[in-house]
Amino acid sequence: MFWILSLAMTAIVALVVLAPVWRGRAGSEPAAAYDLRVYRDQLREVDRDLERGVIQPDDAQRLRAEIGRKVLDADRRLAEARPAGPQRGGVVAAVLLVALLAGGFALYMREGVPGAPDMPIAERFAAAEAAYRDRPSQAEAEAAAAPRPPVDLSEADPAWLDLVDQLRAAVAQNPDDPRGLSLLVTNEMRLGNIAAAREAAERLVAVQGDQPDPTDLMRLATLMIEAADGLITPEAEQLLVRALRIDPTQPQARYLLGVMQIQNGRPDRAFPLWRRLLEEGPESASWIPPIRAAIGDLAWLAGMGDYVPPEPVETPLPLPGPDAASIEDAMALPEADRQQMIEGMVAGLQSRLSAEGGTPEEWARLIQALSVLGRPTDARAIWDEAQVRFAGSETALAPIAEAARQAGLVQ
Repeated sequence: MFWILSLAMTAIVALVVLAPVWRGRAGSEPAAAYDLRVYRDQLREVDRDLERGVIQPDDAQRLRAEIGRKVLDADRRLAEARPAGPQRGGVVAAVLLVALLAGGFALYMREGVPGAPDMPIAERFAAAEAAYRDRPSQAEAEAAAAPRPPVDLSEADPAWLDLVDQLRAAVAQNPDDPRGLSLLVTNEMRLGNIAAAREAAERLVAVQGDQPDPTDLMRLATLMIEAADGLITPEAEQLLVRALRIDPTQPQARYLLGVMQIQNGRPDRAFPLWRRLLEEGPESASWIPPIRAAIGDLAWLAGMGDYVPPEPVETPLPLPGPDAASIEDAMALPEADRQQMIEGMVAGLQSRLSAEGGTPEEWARLIQALSVLGRPTDARAIWDEAQVRFAGSETALAPIAEAARQAGLVQ
C-alpha cells in the first residue's frame, strides 16, 4: 500500500510540474505571432476605409508604410522566438524532475525502512507495551550510561570540603540520623558525587520506614534517573509511583511519569499528565517550560490536534529564602547572630532547592545570596547545577544567568 500511494503521489507531482510545459508546446505561441495578426488586420482595415472614402489615398499610403514596418519587425521577432521554443524547457524540467525523484528515493532507501509493514494502532500499542516491559534495569542502564567527567574541585572552598568530610564521618557513626543523611545527600549532589548521593538517599528512605517523605522519594528517583542517563527505569518508576501514593499532587513525579510514557512510545498517556500540570501551573515552576515547549507536538501525537494550550499567566508569589536585601539587613546584627541567621537562611533555601527543586527565580536568589556572603565557589556550583536542571529551556535559565552575571560568574 505504501508503494502504491508513493507512486500515485509521484505521478501527480510529475503531472503538475510538466503540464504547463506541455501546454506551452501544444497551444501557446510567441507574442510576435499575435502582433503579426493584429497588423495584418490593420492593413485590411486601411483598404476598407480607402474604398469607403473615409481616408485619402496619401493617408492610406502612409498608414500602409507604417504598418508594414511593424509587420516586418513582428515577423523578425517571430523568427527569433521559434528556435528557443518550449521544447528545450520541457527537457530541462523533465531532467530536473527525474533528478529530484531519484534523490528522494535514494534518501528514503538510506534513512527509511523500506521493508517495514503497516502497523495499526493496536500493534503500535502492543509494541509500546513490549518496550515498556523490556526496559533495562537500573544496574543495566547505569552500566550503559556514558561515563561522567570528573568533578573539578580545584576552586572549591577547602573549609567546605572539610565540613563535608566531617559530615560523612558523622553519618558513618550514626547512619540512621535522617537530618545527617539529608544534608549528606545535598552536599554530595553539590559535589557531583551522584553515586554517593544516591546511596545516602536510599539510606534516608530506608530509615523512614513505611511512610517516607515523598520529597525524599522524589529526590532518590531523580538521582537514579540522572545516573541512568535520563532513562526512567522500573526501579525509578516504582519510587515515583510510591511518592504519588503518599502525595497524589506531587508535580515533579507526575512530570517524570509523563516523560516515562514518552520514552516508551505512549504520547496518549503522557498528554493528560502534562496537560493537567500545565493547567495547574504555576508558570514559574521548573517543569512548566519544557511542558509548554512540547505540549503542541505531544497533543498532535496523542490525537488531540485541536488542543490549544492555556496562555501563560504570571502570578507573582512571595519567594521563600533570603535575597540580597535580607542578607544586608542581617549585617546589622551582632557577629554571632548575624552569621547564624544568614547561614541558616541560605542553608534552608539550598537544601530545599536540592531536595524539591524550585523556580528559576529561587535559584537566582540563592546565587545572589551566596555572592553577598563572599562564597563565589558555592555560587558557581549552584550555577552549574541550575544549568543541568534547566537544560533546554532558555526562558527558565534567563533569570538565573542574569544573577550569575551580576555575581561575576559569567561575562
